[in-house]
Amino acid sequence: MATGGNAIRGTRVGAGPMGEQDHGFHADRVAISYWDALGNETVRHFAAGIADEEIPETIDSPHSGLPAGRDRENPPAVAKTEPYKTHLAYVKERRTEKEATDLLDDALQQLRERRGLG
Repeated sequence: MATGGNAIRGTRVGAGPMGEQDHGFHADRVAISYWDALGNETVRHFAAGIADEEIPETIDSPHSGLPAGRDRENPPAVAKTEPYKTHLAYVKERRTEKEATDLLDDALQQLRERRGLG
C-alpha cells in the first residue's frame, strides 16, 4: 500500500484560512452585454473601476463563434465565407474547359508513369 504526504483525507491541497473575500470574488464589478448577429446575448463582467477605453467593443460570442458587439441594434455582421474549392476548381476558373481537361489528363498520365501503370 502506497502512502505519502501529510494531507488529511477529504481536504483540498492548498486550502487555508482565506475565504472568498480574500480571493477577490466580492470585488465590485460591472456587467456588459454583447450581442452577435444571430441575437445571442453574452454578458461579461469587468472590474467597476476599469476605464471605458479598456473594455473591448467586440468579442467572440461563445454561443455561435461570431463576433459580438455592445450595440444591440447593430451587431457586427457575419463574416462572409466562401465554400471550399479543390485545386481543380481553381484551375478550371482560370482556364478554359479544354485547357483544364488537358491539364488533368497530363497530371493523371504523369501519375500513371510514376507508378509504372502506363
